[in-house]
Amino acid sequence: MNIRNCRVCGRIFNYLSGPPVCQVCRENLEAKFQEVKEYIREHRGVGISEVAEACDVDPAQIRQWLKDDRLEVTEDSAIFLNCESCGAPIRSGKFCEKCKNNMTKGFGDVLKASRPEPEPKPQKSGSDDGARMRFLK
Repeated sequence: MNIRNCRVCGRIFNYLSGPPVCQVCRENLEAKFQEVKEYIREHRGVGISEVAEACDVDPAQIRQWLKDDRLEVTEDSAIFLNCESCGAPIRSGKFCEKCKNNMTKGFGDVLKASRPEPEPKPQKSGSDDGARMRFLK
């Protein structure tokens, strides 16, 4: 059993996975997320500070939801993120498509390099007598 204190309210709870937040605070955070999502849907083109003020949510939490791909901004929005690798503007997540593709290719190359080369199969000679099963009488 993994017991922790909630990072939001300080209560003790049984930690399973994800951020160290108790079930009550997790439900409250999910309700805030739904409120922010609706506000953004109804007020297109708003900035993070306006959403944070209107919904009483920390701007860092809104940025985290964007990085986690839970929210995505429209192309005409005042909200924007930068790719953590190259700095290109992105709508959600942590990396742009180009950097994601480069990382995927890099991981594939690492996996190929770490795999052992297949051992060559022995050449068959003209006589396979040694490889056959024999029965004694």
